[in-house]
Amino acid sequence: MKHATHDDIVKRLKRASGHLTKTIAMIEAERPCVDVAQQLHAVSRAIEQAKRAFIHDHIDHCLEGSAGEGADRADLVAEFKEISKYL
Repeated sequence: MKHATHDDIVKRLKRASGHLTKTIAMIEAERPCVDVAQQLHAVSRAIEQAKRAFIHDHIDHCLEGSAGEGADRADLVAEFKEISKYL
């Protein structure tokens, strides 16, 4: 199911992919370790932010929507626990 935020999340992941490609090139070019570490940090943060946005979007739209439709509470709690372990 596609949500309005998915396009933004894809953009974030593409940006992270660009950072990762640059990081690989930096290592191959034997750039200073501090520069590589900084770039790796940018990759990690970009992926973390995309993941968090994606999970929050799921909670906001899918779980809350299901709750409004009278879904079984135990199923909703189980799904919330399942996805929240990735936060």
